[in-house]
Amino acid sequence: MGKGQLRRVSEVFDCWFESGSMPYAQQHYPFENCKEFENGFPADFIAEGIDQTRGWFYTLLVLSTALFGKPPFKNLIANGLVLASNGQKMSKRKKSYPDPMETVHKYGADALRLYLINSPVVRAESLKFKEEGVRDILKDVFLPWFNAYRFLMQNVDRLAKEENSPFLYNQSKMDVSENYMDRWITFTQSLIKFVKGEMAAYRLYTVVPRLVKFVDQLTNWYVRMSRRRLKGDSGLADCKAAIETLFSPLWKQTACGKELLQGCYNLAALFSQGHQW
Repeated sequence: MGKGQLRRVSEVFDCWFESGSMPYAQQHYPFENCKEFENGFPADFIAEGIDQTRGWFYTLLVLSTALFGKPPFKNLIANGLVLASNGQKMSKRKKSYPDPMETVHKYGADALRLYLINSPVVRAESLKFKEEGVRDILKDVFLPWFNAYRFLMQNVDRLAKEENSPFLYNQSKMDVSENYMDRWITFTQSLIKFVKGEMAAYRLYTVVPRLVKFVDQLTNWYVRMSRRRLKGDSGLADCKAAIETLFSPLWKQTACGKELLQGCYNLAALFSQGHQW
């Protein structure tokens, strides 16, 4: 340290300006790849942490405005900072946060992912990370969702064995149910439309809360209120109607919440290995 003579590389003005030149520098524009650059500029979106407001975001915008008279991106997604539970910066030296891999092994990667994308971080705000929050996602979202799926499959198997009536889902042949609970829970089509619209508009912070709310409505209201119907206490026809109704949102929700489906698979694997929660 301190020995020898240090010299700045003369070609480098500032590393942030090099980063800000990325959209055209990576294409070696304007010396070549002109068509490729023009077809992809400006970018549909860029994503980085909120701390890049004075770094990459700034130099991208300054250089693009000076050279092309327009911003280099159509949408910007900024995430907030994940802090220790005491609100301070996470520190390896102070060990102010749980080991990430231990958290993943304990609760699953999907629980950790859903905890983060359903937090203030998605709104570019800070999050005080707490392991209890990951645990609550598993307890309040994934386990009820998995239990609804397991309860459905138990009754599908029962229908096949006891009533000799195998369950085959065909949405085009589903009859309109007269049951008010069935009609209420089948609003998943509007949910999918909402998710697609919000994702297309890059309003990612509105999507997951809506999905989580739907899981709560499905598991804590529909399944709870329809248990006797699903078990066949009100007759075979009503039982099949309830099973079709429950299957439909469970299936459709995977179209706008694939992490929930993966979580279901992970939970099934944990149960098969003898884990208890």
